[in-house]
Amino acid sequence: MKQYIITFFLLTLITLPIKAQINFDEIEVSLLTCEQGDEIYTLFGHTAIRINNTQDNTDIVFNYGLFDFNAPNFIWRFTLGETDYQLGATTYIHFLSEYQYYNRSVWEQVLNLTASEKEKLIFLLEENYKPENRIYRYNFLYDNCATKPRDIITTSIEGTITYQGSLNETFRSLIHKHTKDYPWSTFGMDLCLGKSVDNPVSINESMFSPIYLMKHFNNAMITDTNQQQRLLVKKTHTLYHAQHETKKSHLPSPFLSFSFLFLIVLSISILGVNNNKSYWGIDLILLFLFGIPGVIIAFLSFFSTHPGVYPNYLLLLLNPLHLLALPFIIKRIKKRKLSYYLTTYCILLTFFIVLSPLFLQRFNLAMLPLALCILTRGINHIILYRKAK
Repeated sequence: MKQYIITFFLLTLITLPIKAQINFDEIEVSLLTCEQGDEIYTLFGHTAIRINNTQDNTDIVFNYGLFDFNAPNFIWRFTLGETDYQLGATTYIHFLSEYQYYNRSVWEQVLNLTASEKEKLIFLLEENYKPENRIYRYNFLYDNCATKPRDIITTSIEGTITYQGSLNETFRSLIHKHTKDYPWSTFGMDLCLGKSVDNPVSINESMFSPIYLMKHFNNAMITDTNQQQRLLVKKTHTLYHAQHETKKSHLPSPFLSFSFLFLIVLSISILGVNNNKSYWGIDLILLFLFGIPGVIIAFLSFFSTHPGVYPNYLLLLLNPLHLLALPFIIKRIKKRKLSYYLTTYCILLTFFIVLSPLFLQRFNLAMLPLALCILTRGINHIILYRKAK
């Protein structure tokens, strides 16, 4: 989501003036949806709430996506799932101008709320904006800059909201739709996310994405306490339409990169068998490179509070135990002895390659050539061991 950073004085200076005798019918409440950006933390877009009060010419945007990247231990706390975000407020002109500057489209959905519903919503926003209330514990899938506006709008409505249509998606498939032009970002997220993100999601859960929040709001119906129905969105229009050039990545995809690596490993292994040499240096590099991400995945799986990271069956391939076993593996390989660790690992990899399509966890296709790299080296050493006997 968009982590929209504004200066501290705006956070403390801007408030929403509410007069004692205010006509809430004259206030326009809108949901703003902002297009994704190119940075990884902007790939999912952003959501905000606009309160346009024409009576006193105040036009304020409330935004639940503020964070301080320079806060102490930010990366560590984010990894643990202990990142704090906060509600901020800025003028509409300031909000829109930043998205114009970064060339990101902004859409507005004017909400079809009654005067009393607007009054309640504004009251809740003011309460949330108080210094003691504005900070909240961020959760990528369940409590973010899109779900917060949805929840506060839902709470303000005197009745219930019904969303139209059906959804056949998972968290992972929705994430892939946002990152389809960024294959390395897709690969990185697939590494960190485990089995649970492959479960089907409800319409409500899909609204962790600002784009899907906008989509489902567009056709939603309100049923009030008198069983009268009305559309949630009164009108929709584009506030800023960005012009984009076709994006072309100059980097090869993860699958292509790791396939090339596999061809190199295969060639070295064939050469080693023909020359009766182990070329153990390639094993040292591979197992070290496979162990490092294994440490990250294991940490996320067992220590992080992030949803969706446990269980992660990629630990079958990328395992931190490689780093501990590495000296013993290399020692046996250099002596032309069978490495029981590597042999067992290759058996697991065989099951991984054959059975992964049947697993409940969806793996990135780039994992296949990576698995084949280690499997090839394992077979190589078994052949050399048998030749030595």
